[in-house]
Amino acid sequence: MRFRRLCELRAEKGLTLKQVGDYLGISEHAYSLYETGKRDLTSDMLMALTDFYGVSADYLVELTDDPMPYPPCKK
Repeated sequence: MRFRRLCELRAEKGLTLKQVGDYLGISEHAYSLYETGKRDLTSDMLMALTDFYGVSADYLVELTDDPMPYPPCKK
């Protein structure tokens, strides 16, 4: 599965593959594999990316067009 939104969000923020890779602690090439769909996102990587971009996981994997994260659950 290609993660089109990863590429779009990175471009909107004016970031390079290297900058995002550095944030995640992986190489530029490794990050590019996520954007092109040649590597599946692990749950840890998905959560790191939602935090980095400030969007919901559902938005990243194109289950919704609303980028806003869900509010925290009340305990």
